[in-house]
Formats: sequence, structure tokens, C-alpha cells
Amino acid sequence: MSRQMTRIEMVMADVKAKIATVTYASGSRLPSVRAAASSMGFSPSTIVTAYERLEAEGVIYARAGSGFYVAEVSKPRALAAVGPNLDREVDPLWVSRQSLETPNDALKPGCGWLPADWLYEAGIRRGLRRVARGDVAMISDYATPLGLPELRQLLVRRMVGLGIEAKPAQVMLTESGTQAIDLICRLLLSAGDTVFVDDPCYFNFHALLRAHQVTVIGVPFNQDGPDTAAFEHLLHIHQPRLYITNAAIHNPTGATLTPASAYQVLQLAQAAGTYIIEDDIFADFETTPAPRLAALDGLSAVFYIGSFSKTLSASLRCGYIAAPPDYTEPLLDLKIATGFGGGQLAAAVILSALSDSGYHKHMNALYHRLALMRAQVIRRLAAVGITPWLVPQAGMFLWCCLPESQSASALANHCMTHGIVLAPGSVFSQADDADRFMRFNVAQSTDPRIFEVLGQALSMEHFSNA
Repeated sequence: MSRQMTRIEMVMADVKAKIATVTYASGSRLPSVRAAASSMGFSPSTIVTAYERLEAEGVIYARAGSGFYVAEVSKPRALAAVGPNLDREVDPLWVSRQSLETPNDALKPGCGWLPADWLYEAGIRRGLRRVARGDVAMISDYATPLGLPELRQLLVRRMVGLGIEAKPAQVMLTESGTQAIDLICRLLLSAGDTVFVDDPCYFNFHALLRAHQVTVIGVPFNQDGPDTAAFEHLLHIHQPRLYITNAAIHNPTGATLTPASAYQVLQLAQAAGTYIIEDDIFADFETTPAPRLAALDGLSAVFYIGSFSKTLSASLRCGYIAAPPDYTEPLLDLKIATGFGGGQLAAAVILSALSDSGYHKHMNALYHRLALMRAQVIRRLAAVGITPWLVPQAGMFLWCCLPESQSASALANHCMTHGIVLAPGSVFSQADDADRFMRFNVAQSTDPRIFEVLGQALSMEHFSNA
């Protein structure tokens, strides 16, 4: 295994990656030494040394009294490099591709969805038959721009149960939760803007924001939500345009936002003029509803999004946005410009499944099944020295800490050779200690071979961080 990069090398790699992806365009000014040190959590002397080495390589140049600037011509944009980690084998896009492209017999404890036989197959099949027997327009025509009215009305009723008041005209269906975030980013962001995400956060947030050529800053995430003191400090320094976070069950930690944290975060964001995207994709896994920022905010500066890929079907691509009233029309224009009318077949099947009397029973059974598997996986991981950072109240994820001095990235590389796809902490976080963490999906961790390979690997000396 290659040696671990020093902090100076990590700073240099980060700058080179941002030049390669046109986040730092040719001739643009790099963040000041103080700003870079604050955002990366390194000392100013580390940043200075890294900048000086980059200058010696001809990558950047200094202007007296002004700072450092990009010298080389920007290369075509690439999304593969995310943050300081340039090892393709452990970056977010690699993890996604391995989870999606590996054979069906591969083991995927690092993926972010339920096994097919855990989903509401019966309800989906009934929905497909019902739609097939219905109006031919439902299986042949474009949807209206906002999307199927009956599903939007159902979503409004479901939001009321979470304290979110929205009109059907504020709710727009999308092709996925990811498209929902992308449309909002297209509307609100320009290249060079700053966006906050939780640290750790869902790894595709980093990949998506890279495509928008913005600066991404991680806010430390605790067991009751974002570190509000750090959030306030970072707001003052960076003045972000947008903050993207999870509602309810946090990905990857499984933590739940407390009322006190929700209130403080919203107050701070409102005072700073920062918009919020609240991603509630795991809403239906909750047993006790957590506070929603969109409810506290009244959909004033919070965009509330969700989808159905985790509980119903990842094959039926459908998400939604509940937007502040002034932003519905601009979002609608963007949706038409980038996707025209969209489809309604998936929305019709999802409406049928959500309205089906068996859906509630299915989710109740799923809560208990996940709870049993969570306890079982925690015991199995403990046997090989891996412990949860937090025991979640609900959901499918465990955010776990590896034994002292073990490398999650090296472990992921090794297990991949045994047909096991893991999700190391370095793809969720850019923190110094991220490589000591690993996300496990308890529903995808039923095979004893996973723990056999983990135990054997962790006993091997070359997985040490030292």
C-alpha cells in the first residue's frame, strides 16, 4: 500500500484537483492562507509551505501583497476528484459506481439502499397493474410541469404530519432527489459560491457540488445535529449561499436533529441570509418524527426535498421539492428547460403504492426488521473491533469507528478484491480522522462472509495508519 499523504501534500492535491475541475480557473486568486487553514483545519504554516511548493512547480504564482493565483491553463472539468483524496478507488463516484456496477452476487454493506426483497414489492406490482389498466395517457404522455396533481396533494397531506404547511402549487415533482438538489443549485448558485454541508455528509453531495464549481465547506456534525458553535463561526468567515443537510435520519451517522439544534441552526442561517436544502429522503424510516427546519421556517428560505427510492423502488425515479412560494416558478422553468415535461408513469405507480393500505403495515414490519438486524450487526462488528459512533433510533446506517490506527480506505481496497463493497469515511468527510470511520448498511450486512473478511483484514499489519 502506498504511504499516506502528509498534510502539505493534501493541500497541494486539493489545489491541483480544484484547478483540474475548474473550481479554480486560470488566473483566479486562491483562498488566503488564513481562509484555507480555517476551511481545511490545518495550520497556516502548512498552507504556506504547500503554496510555496505549488509555486515552485509552476502551478500557481504569487503577487506581492495580493496572494496566490492559478498559473496553469484550466483543464476540462472532471468530477472524479473530490476533496484532497485523489485515490479513485475511494472517492465518492467510485463508491457509487462499484455499488451499481458490481455483479448481483457481490456483497454491498457500503451501499445506501435496501435489498430488493426488503422493499414494498407487492404494492409496486399492484400499482403497475392498476396504472396499466387505466387511462392510456398515463403510460404515454408527458406529465404536467409540476407533476401528477394527486401525488402532490398526497405529499402536502403527509407534510402536514411533520408540521410543514405547503400548498400543492409549491410542490414540484422531479426525476429523483438528486435532480431536486441539482435544480435548486442551478437556481441559487454561481461558480465560486460557498456551500456548507455536514461533515460527514452523504458523499454524492460533494460530487454534485463539484459539478457546480462551488467551494464546499464541511460543518462538524454531532450526535444531536450540526455543531452550532462551529456553524456560527464558519458562517461569519465564509458567508455561504446555501447549506445542504439531512432531515430526520442523518446520512451517514444515523443521528437525529434535536429541537434545540434545529432552532439554533435555523436562526443562524436566517441571520446570515443562507438558504437551506433539507433532504428528507429517509422520512418514512422514522419511528418518532424529528423537528423539520422547513416546519420551523415556514418554507421561507428552506427548500424541502424527498424521494421514494429507499422505501418503494430505486427503479421508479421520482422525487419532489416543496419550495418557498417565490421560487416555484423559477424552478419550474428550470425543470422544463433541462427535462421538459417529465414522466408520470413512475409518479402514478408511487401514488398507488403510498395510498395502498398495505404500505403502513410494510413500514411497521421494516422498522422491526431493521432494529433486529441493527443489533445483530453491532454484535458482529464488535467481535472484530469495530464500534458504532452512535446507535441510531431508526434507519439502515451505522457510522462506525475502526480499531486504533486502522485505515478505512485500505480496508475498502482489500475487501473489494473479495467482492465486498465498503464505504470508507474519507468519502463522507474531509476531516483528518475520517479514515478511521466506515458506514455500514445493516440490511446489506447479513452475510457472515463480510465479517470473516473484515476480521482477517483487520488482523493484518499493513492496514495500520501509522
